Amino acid sequence: MMDWKEGLSGGVHLLDAAPPSGEVVGGAAGEVVGGAAGEVVGGAAGVVEALAPIPAGLEALYARCRSIYPDQPNPLQVTALVKYWLGGPDPLDYISMYANPGNPKLNIPSHWHYVSFGCSDLHGDGRVHEQTGPESPSGFGFELTMRLKKEEGEKSPPTWPAAIMQALSKYVFQSESVLCVGDHVSWHCPLDNSESRVQHMLMGEDPQLGSVTTPNGSVQFVQIVGVTTEELRAAQHWNGIGVLDIIKRMPSAGGPWMVTDMRRGESIYELEPSVAEEVENGIENEGSNLSGVSARIAWAEAELGNMVPSSPQSLRTDFDQESEVSPRITHVESEQIKSTLQKGLMQGTNKGCITRGMQEEKAASEADVEGNIASTDSAELFVTRRLESVHLTINLESGALLPLALRGRLKHGRHFTFKSVVDIGAVTLVPPAVAGAFVDATCPYASRGPWLQIFIPDDFLPVMAVDLADLADPEEVTLPATFRWPRQKLTITVVAEEI
Repeated sequence: MMDWKEGLSGGVHLLDAAPPSGEVVGGAAGEVVGGAAGEVVGGAAGVVEALAPIPAGLEALYARCRSIYPDQPNPLQVTALVKYWLGGPDPLDYISMYANPGNPKLNIPSHWHYVSFGCSDLHGDGRVHEQTGPESPSGFGFELTMRLKKEEGEKSPPTWPAAIMQALSKYVFQSESVLCVGDHVSWHCPLDNSESRVQHMLMGEDPQLGSVTTPNGSVQFVQIVGVTTEELRAAQHWNGIGVLDIIKRMPSAGGPWMVTDMRRGESIYELEPSVAEEVENGIENEGSNLSGVSARIAWAEAELGNMVPSSPQSLRTDFDQESEVSPRITHVESEQIKSTLQKGLMQGTNKGCITRGMQEEKAASEADVEGNIASTDSAELFVTRRLESVHLTINLESGALLPLALRGRLKHGRHFTFKSVVDIGAVTLVPPAVAGAFVDATCPYASRGPWLQIFIPDDFLPVMAVDLADLADPEEVTLPATFRWPRQKLTITVVAEEI
């Protein structure tokens, strides 16, 4: 499942093109990672310098790293054997691996510090990224970092963090989405393929590298922080920044530099029991800034009618591939819907931010999307179709966030969107406080192309919240689970992951 940030560009926009955990390859330094696409070499930066002048964008990033590690001018690097612009599979040219001594006074342990080079514009000549200037983001505007606690006696850095960085960067390049501070990635597998409880990721700002301005634009160093399932849920139901702040104050959870410890056996809830109340108060008082998730989703106007996929080919099974259940969407229509989602649902500007978690931009009005949804040119190209009833079918992982959508979003006057995992379809839940939607109390269900909106009135919201509460604990849900509200002519069926 992919979640995303309000303000995202295509956050969503790819959704669920997130890389499978199977792409992560563990091993000692020196092993090939990424399916022979990369190898560990010593002093790679020096090798590059010896072969040719270092491009200005790359040199600016190297300079920032040298300011932190003056005694490590040529760190070990994972380097792509075939560069991306030459047809190689890995977008990151290099991933440097530094030995950081930590800071005992601040309870920061010694650790390995990984830094990527390639999400930003290293070359400035258009070979990978569109050329911009110093006043704009460089490439995607960020590079990835990660801090991994050093094991006792460990002499060389593990390479699996580099493989995760390449996997995340592939998602970014394929979806043209940006990973931002506060985003989260639900991975559902120990990051190092061990038995660890650390199976997901939050994105924070690197505490030492921060941001830098290069000749090709600005670059923020976004740090991958390994978290447990409980911590991921807290980020989804509340917000990623709040959870990161809790992690920073707990040395055993990561401390101020957010160092990932794959041997960590306790979540923030177990390390500090009062955290549960803190998170609950945050959800109750602030709501959630998770504005949408990707989903395997389908909908029909009549409960017993033929299911209409949110996009024409996203949910077909092997045995019905010759039967078109809805007209094929043209490329032009696809781009129009994508533009509408970007301008309207995400309330964003410029590039969006996505992860598996789409967090909203605090500067944007949370109650007003008028002029974004209803008034965008792309939206006006679609005829609004009123629906008398709706039967929504959704996969369990995404459906388990329905209680969050109701309690953390709609209750606070904010919309929530389920985005198709493969293309441009979407279903948006809309409360009365959101302006600019094409549904309201007189027309609670309507669609424009593959974009469905469902209006949830204030008096119906608590009823839905109670009826769907059990979904918050997906392990206890018997599938398929169907919830019906005849008066509202609404049905929701939660099914296994493959619809």
